[in-house]
Amino acid sequence: MVFLPVTLNITDKDILIVGGGKVAFHKIKLLQVFTDRIHVVAKEICDEILSLGLPTTYKAYEPGILDDYFLVYACTNIRELNKQIYEDAHHKGILVNVVDNPPLCDFVSPAIYKKENMTVAVGSNAEDVYASIALRNKIKDFLENNDTK
Repeated sequence: MVFLPVTLNITDKDILIVGGGKVAFHKIKLLQVFTDRIHVVAKEICDEILSLGLPTTYKAYEPGILDDYFLVYACTNIRELNKQIYEDAHHKGILVNVVDNPPLCDFVSPAIYKKENMTVAVGSNAEDVYASIALRNKIKDFLENNDTK
């Protein structure tokens, strides 16, 4: 797989998280650095997500919930359901990320460091997330401890 690093314009665009557990919570925390237009749909939603004050809907997945979203993250712990979300999103022309399953992703989330209007993203083509995080942390340390102006 080859993923092209891009920066997407998400101004005024809604993002859907399908799933309400810890994996979904981690994706939401990353997304909140960039937007508050995040909606969560799941039969059960963990307290950490609820504490964020995002719009939530308690319901089982159905294809119609994808309508009107720009990006979808499938964060359930059910492989078959995540695959169905992927297929339904593709049918509707919506970009989808199936967490922890790169072959079912239109995009992957890199390790990100953001300060003001500057963003540094380190990706590994979804092959070595820990190496991406380690390099991101080195870059972060460098930028925070050196005068880069």
